[in-house]
Amino acid sequence: MSIGQERWTTVSQLTTQIKKTLELDRGLQNVWLRAEISNFKRHSRGHMYFTLKDERSRISAVMFAGKNRFLNFEPENGMKVLIRGYVSVYEPFGQYQLYVNDMEPDGIGQLYIQYEQLKKKLEQEGLFDERRKQAIPFFPKEIAVITSPTGAAIRDIVTTLKRRFPIGRITLFPVLVQGRDAPYSIVSALDKVESMGSFDVVICGRGGGSIEELWAFNEEPVARKIASLPIPIISAVGHETDFTIADFTADLRAATPTAAAELAVPVLEEIVTRQGQLKNRLYRAMKEKVAKEQEKLARMKRSYAFRYPTHLLEQKEQELDRMIERLSQSVKRSREKREEQLNYMYKRLLQFHPAQRVEAEKRNLEHVIEKAEKTMERLVGDRKNNFSHVLQKLQLLNPLEVIQRGYSVVYNEEKGLVKSIQEIEKDEDLTVFVQDGTIHATVKETSENTFRERVERGGSRD
Repeated sequence: MSIGQERWTTVSQLTTQIKKTLELDRGLQNVWLRAEISNFKRHSRGHMYFTLKDERSRISAVMFAGKNRFLNFEPENGMKVLIRGYVSVYEPFGQYQLYVNDMEPDGIGQLYIQYEQLKKKLEQEGLFDERRKQAIPFFPKEIAVITSPTGAAIRDIVTTLKRRFPIGRITLFPVLVQGRDAPYSIVSALDKVESMGSFDVVICGRGGGSIEELWAFNEEPVARKIASLPIPIISAVGHETDFTIADFTADLRAATPTAAAELAVPVLEEIVTRQGQLKNRLYRAMKEKVAKEQEKLARMKRSYAFRYPTHLLEQKEQELDRMIERLSQSVKRSREKREEQLNYMYKRLLQFHPAQRVEAEKRNLEHVIEKAEKTMERLVGDRKNNFSHVLQKLQLLNPLEVIQRGYSVVYNEEKGLVKSIQEIEKDEDLTVFVQDGTIHATVKETSENTFRERVERGGSRD
């Protein structure tokens, strides 16, 4: 069987048609959904991708960054949420999914998130720091109790306080412990306790219940007021496993209202018993101390000093004279020793007196100057002799001196000194310097007879 070409369509066209169909359905454009989050992933651009599921089904979902930036909590896997959005198709995959516009935690989950967020906030501010918490007084005379006047907590607290510490004065401040007005009621009672300024300790709390029933003690105003109260306060909220924000900001947390009363006051009967024991111990200790002192006094009465005081005084007089004499001798020896040291130091001072040192240094300086002058004279004389010797050598080597003795100096046309007949040619003009002038001559001929040979021949011309 063949299918007509006119009925064919593409996958993209089919996906687009499905998308338009879903978007035209008003029931799918405003969907309210209760579900559990799984496969949660936050993209680097801020978009959130996750799966919504219940016991039997699941659907892919996305919440873009422009929407999720308004969330006051961080979605996590396993979290129950309430969602509002619309259904559409992601065309590249042909997959329908839920596009989320709003999301909030479902029921108790939302309260728990609010609890954790406030706890983290106050902890970062330092309201849970143990260093800022006050110590509970050991003997509180005035005790303020802030709780419901009709609950079991007040009966447990009052009964325990009267049984343990009947001399303490208890003042009840009735408040609402749950409901919308409970936080305001608790804060008002704490303000009143603070304004009265006569209480030594405060117990604030209620009996057990669900998280919703205990929520008043998780409210920020209540927590901050407890933290700022100048009177030590014990938090007694719920049962042993219940923890509220008030427990963390209070100076002391009690597991139950009864435990709070036990922490607030001591057992008077035990104190009285302990007092009696301490009194007996003190009596025995004082009795033993008196007996020892009496025995010591009796020994002193029997002593020589009390029996013969005159003899003792005379003996002490002699001892005093001996001590005075020893002291006088010691002072004398010390003075003589100091005088010897002083004389020794004086002699040393004279020996090293600055004037003597100056005189000695002056003599040394004169000797050095005299020695330096002699050395300089000798050096100058040596330099003069050397100079004269060098000057004589220069005079002997000076061409002018040679000319003065009757000799001459011959230069060729290039102004070069003629030292050999090999350096001149016939008919070359020469310049001859003699003692009283200059001779300009022309070479006619040369011979190899030297001046030495001429002198040896007796000065002949040939």
